Amino acid sequence: MMSVRYYPRMPAIELTSAQRKALTIQAHRLSPVVLLGAAGLTPAVMQEIDRALTAHELVKVRLTGVLREDRLTVAARITDTLSCAVVQRIGSVLVIYRPRPE
Repeated sequence: MMSVRYYPRMPAIELTSAQRKALTIQAHRLSPVVLLGAAGLTPAVMQEIDRALTAHELVKVRLTGVLREDRLTVAARITDTLSCAVVQRIGSVLVIYRPRPE
């Protein structure tokens, strides 16, 4: 049985337009690391996104199993839960950023 990690509520990360632009340029060459399927945003997917952010800081997530009208809600849930910021959202691809912990 997989253990589910509890994510405490953390402050949101605010990016300036210059930071967002620089991160967008860096993200251009990245491939999606996490794929959201038909099961949606499960605890296992959240755990994988958290691991990817800890390792890489800047991550692309493909929201293939999410309806178009639900993508903003899913993005907000990810950013609120994992204390990260949305850098860019194009179609079903979400680019998120969280600085590495000290």
